[in-house]
Amino acid sequence: MQIEMSIQTLMFDPGTNLPIIILRDKTGHHMVPIWMGLFEANAIASQIENVANPRPMTHDLLKNVIEDLNADIKKIVIHDLKGNTFYALLYLEVNGETVVVDARPSDAIALALRASAPIFIDKKVIENAKKLDLVPDKNDTEQLQQWLANL
Repeated sequence: MQIEMSIQTLMFDPGTNLPIIILRDKTGHHMVPIWMGLFEANAIASQIENVANPRPMTHDLLKNVIEDLNADIKKIVIHDLKGNTFYALLYLEVNGETVVVDARPSDAIALALRASAPIFIDKKVIENAKKLDLVPDKNDTEQLQQWLANL
């Protein structure tokens, strides 16, 4: 089962000094943190803030190539978690056919934002992230607030 997510926030994790994006479902019951590199975080932040670059950046270029090939980005799905590494897929529609492409979650999110495509995560990934203590228990509001405050 896939759950639609949105970006709650993009910030720096003070423990690792790496950018972290917090994805959250519409009900607020599911949250997933994903750590990423600086360049990917910048690509996401610039899109969130509607910063126009004078020349296409890598994610803009890829979106333009996809569109110029008459394809559409239909959605992205974060579908797996192995160790502490998340895996994502881009779902493209090309000539009426669905084409699925492997991608890093950060790149997939940057593309989804540019294409106004929905972001999904498999429920099993959320459950596996909870087992790794990446995400506090959704039923413990106090624990969740403390976790966010610590970030």
